[in-house]
Amino acid sequence: MLRGLYTAAAGMMTQQRRHDTVTNNISNINTPGFKQVNAIGRSFPDMLISLTGIEGEQSKQIGTINTGVFAEESLSIHLQGDMSETYRMSDFAIVSDLAVPGMAFDASGKYVAPNGEVTFQPQAFFTLQDANGDTRYSRDGKFTLNDAGFLVSGDGSLVLGAGNAPIQFEAGVAIDQLRLTPDQRFIDSLTGDDTGAQLLITRIENPNQLVREGNSKFRLEGDPALATPIAAGERFEVHQGFIERSNVDAGQSMVDIMGALRAYEANQKVVQYYDRSLEKAVTEVGRV
Repeated sequence: MLRGLYTAAAGMMTQQRRHDTVTNNISNINTPGFKQVNAIGRSFPDMLISLTGIEGEQSKQIGTINTGVFAEESLSIHLQGDMSETYRMSDFAIVSDLAVPGMAFDASGKYVAPNGEVTFQPQAFFTLQDANGDTRYSRDGKFTLNDAGFLVSGDGSLVLGAGNAPIQFEAGVAIDQLRLTPDQRFIDSLTGDDTGAQLLITRIENPNQLVREGNSKFRLEGDPALATPIAAGERFEVHQGFIERSNVDAGQSMVDIMGALRAYEANQKVVQYYDRSLEKAVTEVGRV
C-alpha cells in the first residue's frame, strides 16, 4: 500500500516542478532574449514482480510495476525569438540561423541522424565579462555606456569585443551617435570615423550545455572549444535599435500550467485515498 502512496507523492512533486517552470516562463515573457524552459519528467526504473512462497512451486513472474516519476532536468529551448523595434541605438538583437554541413535542422532546432543521434543547432550569443572576470553569454542586447565609457549589459557586465577585450569608447562619445556596421563594427555617425570597437559574437556549438545564471546570462559547462568567435559568412545579423523578444509561447504555457495543476490534483486524490485506507486499517481493522 505504501508503494502507491510514494508513487503519488512523487507525481505531486514532479507536477509542482513543472508548474514552477511554466510560471517562470510566463513571468519572463517580456524579458529580452529569454529562452523558454521545459521541465522533462522521467519514470523510475520498472521493477519485476514475482510470486514467491508457494510450497513446491517455483516463483512465478507476474510482470513489471512502475514506482513513480521525477523531474529529471529543465531543458532550455534556444529558438529564435521575434524582433521588437525600440528605436534606441543602445539596443541590439541577434538574428541567427547557423548551419552545420550535412545537417538540416527542424523547427525545434535539432537534427536526427539515421542512426538516431541528435544534434542541436548552434546558436550565436553576445559575449560578456562578469564582475569576477568570467566569460558569460547572453541574447539580451539592452546595453548602455557607463561613466568610464565601457559598453555594459543591464547588470553591469562588460560587453566584450574582438580579442576578448571589453569595449570602451572615448570620453564624450554618446551611445546615440554610434552606428553598427554589418560586420559588427562601431562607427561614430558624427565624424564617420571607425571607433576601433567591434562586437564579439560567439558561436556555441551545443547550446544545451549552457547553464542559466540569472539576468539573461549563461555560462558554458564542458569543453571551452564549443565556444568560438563566429566566422565571417555565417548566417547571422546584429540589428541595432531592436531587441529579441522572449521565445515563450504564452498560449502553450497556459495549457501546460493547467495540465500540471490537473495532474497534481489527481495525485493528491490518490494520496487522500491511501490516507483514508490507512486510517481504516488502524482504527477499524485493528480493533477486530
